[in-house]
Amino acid sequence: MRNDMKVLIVGSGGREHAIATSVAKSPRVQKIYCAPGNAGIGQIAECVPIGAMEFDKLVAFAKEKQIDLTIVGMDDPLVGGLVDEMEAAGLRVFGPRKNAAILEGSKAFSKDLMKKYHIPTAAYENFDDPEKALAYLENAQFPIVLKADGLALGKGVLICETLEEAKAGVRTIMEDKKFGTAGNRMVIEEFMTGREVSVLSFVDGKTIKIMSSAQDHKRALDGDQGLNTGGMGNFSPSPFYTKEVDDFCQKYIYQATVDAMAAEGRPFKGVIFFGLMLTDKGPRVLEYNARFGDPEAQVVLPRMKNDIIDVMEACIDGTLDQIDLQFEDNAAVCVVLASKGYPVAYEKGFVIHGLENFEGKEGYYCFHAGTKQSGQDIVTNGGRVLGVTATGATLKVARANAYEATKWVDFENKYMRTDIGKAIDEV
Repeated sequence: MRNDMKVLIVGSGGREHAIATSVAKSPRVQKIYCAPGNAGIGQIAECVPIGAMEFDKLVAFAKEKQIDLTIVGMDDPLVGGLVDEMEAAGLRVFGPRKNAAILEGSKAFSKDLMKKYHIPTAAYENFDDPEKALAYLENAQFPIVLKADGLALGKGVLICETLEEAKAGVRTIMEDKKFGTAGNRMVIEEFMTGREVSVLSFVDGKTIKIMSSAQDHKRALDGDQGLNTGGMGNFSPSPFYTKEVDDFCQKYIYQATVDAMAAEGRPFKGVIFFGLMLTDKGPRVLEYNARFGDPEAQVVLPRMKNDIIDVMEACIDGTLDQIDLQFEDNAAVCVVLASKGYPVAYEKGFVIHGLENFEGKEGYYCFHAGTKQSGQDIVTNGGRVLGVTATGATLKVARANAYEATKWVDFENKYMRTDIGKAIDEV
């Protein structure tokens, strides 16, 4: 068991800051690097100016610095095959290989997998010809959901109420290529109603261990209005993720997914994120992601009792069955502080004041998402700027703590939703 490990984290968002914060707690780690990182990560790790998609440079850096473990936080490098490149160079790396990351990289692949292995999901059809998609819509039930096949930063999903709207959506995705090459193929699926729950898990190719549940708030504005974003806030655990739901998912979804991937010759090692819809017919899989969610990581990881390095190494080594994964019996809420105008147009470069207020405060975290160092100052550098997370004995206490902590930090054009966790009151 080494206690002088050097760790490299790939990514630059709030999720990577949450991962770095957990890694920094491990007594086994001596030095953390992050590529490219951000200003917050820069306080606990050495940031190196290498982009997440610069595979050759990342491999060369990891070899030069004799990195013991690389953690890939983001979806693009996973889907692009960074893990394979690292492994080929003899490096240890946490995350799925390219042939397993397709679980997130192609919605058409994941829908076909679920159909083949009878994993509960919405009915669907895949299309790579817009004309055929338009013809299919003529006899479809509305509302209906259109999804770009590839990675679209969580935004390539359109819910269409009418045939006209759906036809326009096909054109947007497949002809206008609003989501780029992600729209070369498209999935059309039935619209499901119910509560959404996110469940993160660690997987070692055969064993799966479930982390705590969480619930995201995707829309930009209060009352779930406005455009879809990368996520405006989150809470964990979800009170709607009951024992009955867990029992069903354990039986029909979680292990079934891991076994299906292994049976396809695509063993999955890393984090599987299950986006679930709790319908009146039982839980259904909305989507899979092949990494920690953002901002799910920011509410789940602070509650994890285990040393994250031990867990990640067990995933790599296929020994996850020996890990007793434990979480605090508490709750966490994250409120995202964004730049006004996000996700469309916003200004950046404003000085952030008050970050020092989080120093030494137990149970409070300020995860940086879109920030950078500018001289002596830390300034805004993105749509989602900070994720203010607080823990508490209950969800309501955690929520009150998180909103109180949002007052500690300020920047020009600061914007947040004021109703993160409103569902807590409906329990």
